Amino acid sequence: MMGKFFKKSAKESKPKTMEQAVIYKEKEEFKDVHWVLKNASAKQFYEFSLEMEEFPNIKIQNIGNLEETGLSFENNTISGTPMTNNMYHLDIQFYHIYDQNHLETKKIQLFVNADPKDLWKNIPSDKNAAFYKSEEDSFKGSFSDKKIVVASKRGRSHAHEGKFREDDFAVNTLPEDWNIVSVSDGAGSAIAAREGSRLTTRTINQFFNSQEILKQIENNINTLYKDQSSNKEKVEARQNIITILSEGVVNVYHTLQKTAVENALSVNDLHATLIFVLLKKFSFGYVILSFGVGDCPINLINTEFSKVRLLNRMDVGEFGGGTRFITMKEIFNDKMASRFQITYVEDFSYLVLMTDGIYDPKFTTENRLEDTESWKLFFEDLAGNNDDRAKVDFINDEKINEELLIWSDFWSRGNHDDRTLAIIY
Repeated sequence: MMGKFFKKSAKESKPKTMEQAVIYKEKEEFKDVHWVLKNASAKQFYEFSLEMEEFPNIKIQNIGNLEETGLSFENNTISGTPMTNNMYHLDIQFYHIYDQNHLETKKIQLFVNADPKDLWKNIPSDKNAAFYKSEEDSFKGSFSDKKIVVASKRGRSHAHEGKFREDDFAVNTLPEDWNIVSVSDGAGSAIAAREGSRLTTRTINQFFNSQEILKQIENNINTLYKDQSSNKEKVEARQNIITILSEGVVNVYHTLQKTAVENALSVNDLHATLIFVLLKKFSFGYVILSFGVGDCPINLINTEFSKVRLLNRMDVGEFGGGTRFITMKEIFNDKMASRFQITYVEDFSYLVLMTDGIYDPKFTTENRLEDTESWKLFFEDLAGNNDDRAKVDFINDEKINEELLIWSDFWSRGNHDDRTLAIIY
């Protein structure tokens, strides 16, 4: 009787023993598989899915030590934004679905690269130096019946050495319902470029802060866009407008010359580019007067976001990589008129001015400045489609200038120049 009982028990235990062997084998196979997690980068969103298709009977319950990375685990996916670079040793805690009471551990490693931004020093500029300028500046306000936001940020290359922000901008509401925004990029090789850009933007804006000058411009605009005006009258009106605009630019040059003499400098020490837009909404639509010297673009995007126009002549390519500055006498020649544009549109969605600190990393080449798809990607980037998840909200825009400053801190390998971006929307 006892012998029969032991015989039966042995028979019954055989499949159970085989089952344990299979469970053991599957757990060991899972332990042995070599997993290499893709590297993460500090302060950038990370996501990695653990492939479990080959192990249908293995379930991961938790990943030990993961919380110290700043990441989380859910549905076989590690995700989140790690804050600190390090080599992290993680414990995958798992079980077999037919042996859920026994947790096993599989060790893996996750390497988090340092945030490239953290490798750059951020040394304050000398507040006691001549022509001191803050490291960043921003503005938000109205611009005709639209709004404007501007952000200007010192580049990493200057911050690393404790140098000044050389970009600058100025925004003004003028008489007769006119508005002006100007942007300037001081030359890195010029010792007082920061003052050159500041003075350039303030001077051009101040020149047009004159009811008399604006009335002259407006009278010629009315002639230019009046149906009953002859072609000759329209050509003359256009020339008159450009002549007045030219006087403003020449005035900037003379102001820079005077400042150089007063400070025992050469005018070349104040080298700076200049772009500006004078805008007014008339009964028939918006008139936009624009000018540019240097490699900073002005772009107008229509209401349907189906067409983008470059509103200034860019000094790129033709000069073998060298740009032109408002301090150079040679720009005041018979080709000066080609630097001005008079544009009329019934409406627009965006009017954008930027320095090359934005243009170089985001557009790369001049021909993309009138490419609609490139601009759609640019505004998607502004909307938060970027590594930093930095978003500029043009709808709920209470803090839009702060958001644009944060966005301007984006990382782009090899592009560490000052960044200034002005958007009328």
